[in-house]
Amino acid sequence: MAQITSTFLSAAIEDPVLLLGLVSFGLLLLALPVAFWATGGTKTSSFVKVLVGSANFCLTAQLLSRWWQSGHFPISNLYESLCFLAWACTITQLLAERSWPSPLVAAASTPMALISVGFANFALPSQLQNAAPLVPALRSSWLVMHVSVIMCSYASLLIGSLLSLVVLFLDKQKSLDIRSSSLGIGGFRKPELATEFNTTNNSNIQLNSIKLSSNEQLDSLSYRTITVGFLLLTIGLISGAVWANEAWGSWWSWDPKETWAFVCWLFYAAYLHTRLTRGWSGRKPAMLAVAGFFVIIVCYIGVNLLGIGLHSYGWFF
Repeated sequence: MAQITSTFLSAAIEDPVLLLGLVSFGLLLLALPVAFWATGGTKTSSFVKVLVGSANFCLTAQLLSRWWQSGHFPISNLYESLCFLAWACTITQLLAERSWPSPLVAAASTPMALISVGFANFALPSQLQNAAPLVPALRSSWLVMHVSVIMCSYASLLIGSLLSLVVLFLDKQKSLDIRSSSLGIGGFRKPELATEFNTTNNSNIQLNSIKLSSNEQLDSLSYRTITVGFLLLTIGLISGAVWANEAWGSWWSWDPKETWAFVCWLFYAAYLHTRLTRGWSGRKPAMLAVAGFFVIIVCYIGVNLLGIGLHSYGWFF
């Protein structure tokens, strides 16, 4: 065991990509318990933000190092795409926390980046981690456009779905029914009306706004995050179709990955439809978003490791 550990550490020191991946994993691993501990308060932990920001910096350096080593954009195999997904998840988490500084955001989002980095560094076999020359079909400028947008959409959708998962478990005994606006943002409720009459029969009308609860704010943040992810996924699917026509002469071939990506799009289109046209908010659309989370996992990890199709990264064995 000691010999294996020594060999692993020496390899990490010699390879900056592996070393930076391990450092980012350590930072996220340290941030996770602190993020859960901070949920007892009302404000996000500055220490967690520093750890996640440092992990994002290490992941950025890792991707740049891999780009310099391989000579192409580092998103051509499962190891690189997992690292890119972790980078996008940390960016999404930091932006979400800036929008609403609640410890719930970090507690829900940090595990996704941690699992991505851990799976990339400790679960994948070496043949799926090593850099390799691009196949002719991938030697295109569409690689950066299509794959990076798709991965960023996955990050936004996954983080938004995890926030929806928290909505399901937070204040379960309390009713969560927000009257939606025409845009379906779920942030509009009827204000309280206070009327006072003075001796001259003139009335003073005062509107008292209602402060949204943590669960309602989390629901709104989840909706906005998923909306961004859905728009990115739409752009990614369109760019992928254009690239497929350029590379293989067909806009759509019902490849397993293409099919599941379309299923993901349908799931989140249904989620947005329930909020925009039906006025749903709270736990009903949250259940649909959580189901979409598992669809993305199947689309991204399951299909890519089946060893079939044009988007396959290869099988473990």
